[in-house]
Amino acid sequence: MHPIREIENCWIPMSDGARLAARIWLPEDAETNPVPGLLEYIPYRKSDYTSPRDALRQPYLAAHGYAVVRVDLRGSGDSDGVLLDEYLPQEQADGLEVLAWMAAQPWCTGNLGMMGISWGGFNSLQIAAHRPPNLKAIMPIACTDDRYADDVHYMGGCLLASQMLPWAAVMFAYNAAPPDPRHVGEQWRAMWQERLEATPTWVETWMRHQRRDEYWKQGSVCENYAAIEVPVYVVGGWADSYNNCIPRLLANLKGPRKGLIGPWAHKFPENATPGPSIGFLQESLRWWDYWLKGVETGIMAEPMVRCWIQEHVPPAPLHEFRPGRWVGDPSWPSPYVAMQSYFLNSDGGRNWLGETAAPDHTLALRGRQSHGLLSGSWGAYGLPGEAALDQQGTDGEALSFTSAAVAEPLDLLGRPEVTLTLAADQPLALVAVRLCAVAPTGTSSLISWGQLNLTHRESHEYPTPLTPGEIYRVTGWN
Repeated sequence: MHPIREIENCWIPMSDGARLAARIWLPEDAETNPVPGLLEYIPYRKSDYTSPRDALRQPYLAAHGYAVVRVDLRGSGDSDGVLLDEYLPQEQADGLEVLAWMAAQPWCTGNLGMMGISWGGFNSLQIAAHRPPNLKAIMPIACTDDRYADDVHYMGGCLLASQMLPWAAVMFAYNAAPPDPRHVGEQWRAMWQERLEATPTWVETWMRHQRRDEYWKQGSVCENYAAIEVPVYVVGGWADSYNNCIPRLLANLKGPRKGLIGPWAHKFPENATPGPSIGFLQESLRWWDYWLKGVETGIMAEPMVRCWIQEHVPPAPLHEFRPGRWVGDPSWPSPYVAMQSYFLNSDGGRNWLGETAAPDHTLALRGRQSHGLLSGSWGAYGLPGEAALDQQGTDGEALSFTSAAVAEPLDLLGRPEVTLTLAADQPLALVAVRLCAVAPTGTSSLISWGQLNLTHRESHEYPTPLTPGEIYRVTGWN
């Protein structure tokens, strides 16, 4: 353990004259005994909003021999400028300059890592795709590789109204807050006024891009996985929105990679609910020590992906703990996970889910816009009221297909996918699908859900209207 010191505010100059504000923790003797650097690069105001959690996490890493640099994005917190949107090219360009600045400091060995949850996970992936020379490894947490298909804006081409507008409002409030006069001095009022006058309402931009166009492709590393060559340790939780990207990254990246999925919501795994939590700071050190210090920690000899297989529990507005067990797989796709297919059929009077196809019968439904209100929060933080409630009533509002009772325990791991043969009586239509576990008591617990804008059945970039009455075969997932 190293005695550490903190630099509460440090200015990082950008090539265009702007300054970004950083808070730094590092060993006291780092100038004479340089250490690797770790960057967290987010807009959530280092001087107030994230200050409490930064004061708990970052000193731990610094005490174990790292210079931890927490930077406010351009236009956020104490940094210069106006934050105009998420994940802009300017943000990535600034991040590259920050990394170059860190590598040149006398306290740094030149070996750098990037980490962060949510926004910081997004831009860790995005900046890694630019291949900065001193970036040696990243640890993105609770984030995604696909800005269009797998974030707060759209799902299956459908507007995520419960998430898009609230998230835009949250960021509008952040952006309307003033910088800290202790650090920016007398110009704080002018900087604040500039932000109040120039900050756009991001939701308007997002609504202007309802298709998967260049706006969303920019910053979506799934457009070119090969651009990321550094080692990646991607982390998430089943109760969080961002878990689909973990198997995608593991399957598509070619460099060293690891994945970890626990029961957690959108929080760091050391203090997340539902539990059990883990010693995630210790796990992080094993990753950084291996890739930034060359210490053999054994982390790369372990399974590529570790997942918490959750046991069934009755639905409740809050799960503080999810019983289960850890499993490890040497690769993804895993040789130990088999694909299982079922058929959704009707015998004319009873809907069921079987393993072989039965004679077809047409089923009709006029959907309700209130459908899905009991499905819980898509962006969950482990708070009361976020978890999905009993789906029995919701099942009654949909075409429901129920299997016979499961005779033996069944573990599910991976991404469910559904293929439907359907027709609509309008040129524009949506379909929503839920996968539930029905207990002997009849209680229905939500496992996963997804939706598809049927005009996007062939392409999210080039939608085409339906022909009313025409039969289509469509596939969707989540």
